[in-house]
Amino acid sequence: MEMYEYKIVPAPNTGLQKKGLKRIEDRFAAQLEQAINALAAERWEYVRTDTLPCEERAGLTSKTTRFHTLLVFRRPLPGAATAAEAAALIPAGPPPVAGPRDAEKPAGEMLSVLREIKGPRPDPDAPAPKVPAPDAPSRG
Repeated sequence: MEMYEYKIVPAPNTGLQKKGLKRIEDRFAAQLEQAINALAAERWEYVRTDTLPCEERAGLTSKTTRFHTLLVFRRPLPGAATAAEAAALIPAGPPPVAGPRDAEKPAGEMLSVLREIKGPRPDPDAPAPKVPAPDAPSRG
């Protein structure tokens, strides 16, 4: 699976002053096109546009919610494995499955094998180890 880094930039909110563009929609589209093409030159791929709320202060004590339009871009991380490279790292074939011989082992033997792998089980009746509080001064 390919890994990406993302870049989020505010969408332009004014149109571009350009000769031949008379309508506001055309000026705005030209400004947006220029912003997307500038990032595309840096190898950023346009993903989508999102409009998200942002709580802002209005005066000394009140708050208001404003909506901001953001452009989302992404590009592959350098050195990240592509999907084909990641698939090559995964071993071929199905995962190992417990066979009939494993089913014949008694439960006690299976538990002893697990204890060897995981280590002994903690005693539930044993007192918990005392850990000093992070802010408590040490007494010595």
